[in-house]
Amino acid sequence: MSWIAQAQSLGIILTRYQINQFADYETMLMAWNQKMNLTAVHEPALIQQRHFLDSLTCIPVMGDLNGRSVIDVGTGAGFPGLPLKILFPHMSLTLVESVEKKTRFLAAVIESLQLKDVAVVVDRVEALGRLTAYREQFDWAVARALADMRVLVEYLLPLCRIGGKMLAQKGPYAPVELESALEAIEILGGGEVTLESVQLPAYEDSRFIVVIPKVTATPERYPRRVGIPSKRPL
Repeated sequence: MSWIAQAQSLGIILTRYQINQFADYETMLMAWNQKMNLTAVHEPALIQQRHFLDSLTCIPVMGDLNGRSVIDVGTGAGFPGLPLKILFPHMSLTLVESVEKKTRFLAAVIESLQLKDVAVVVDRVEALGRLTAYREQFDWAVARALADMRVLVEYLLPLCRIGGKMLAQKGPYAPVELESALEAIEILGGGEVTLESVQLPAYEDSRFIVVIPKVTATPERYPRRVGIPSKRPL
């Protein structure tokens, strides 16, 4: 079954224009990957499964993102943010990546696919979380396989507006990580956690989507300065 047909099974119907955008994205990713290490996935079928389809598994949880603001932290080659943008062209997207050479690829994809209302930020997320332009400004803060949950909640929850949500795409240890992160979630203003299981043919292990609503303001002292959350998780 093609990845497009698998997307349909998730209730996601791609237009011909969107399919062409994904094809161009795939071509650029394979070409640029020969010059720099954007992804360890090189085969077209695996790019479609492990990057495109995996990113789109967020949609049943997130819903219609048109008119919403999303920040994708540690986006790398643009996942999950750019596939979500292709599906919802009227959402506002901010891509955060601390490795500058990767942001050059992101800028090239955005231009080639003619995506509007996308910002690319070269910075560490701990720094952004303390800036008024980013702090508690987003409907959704998302990340894929970026860090342990105790660290991730300190990265993402400060960026969510009250009433917004953070989303983490995680592997098989998500339930265990969540148990250790419950205190941090409460400290940072998070509410009751939702854990969704995702099954993808390209992965042998279980995949999970973790969603945490932002119910109260994050205390001013968080996020702590660059490097501290990962060294000393809450």
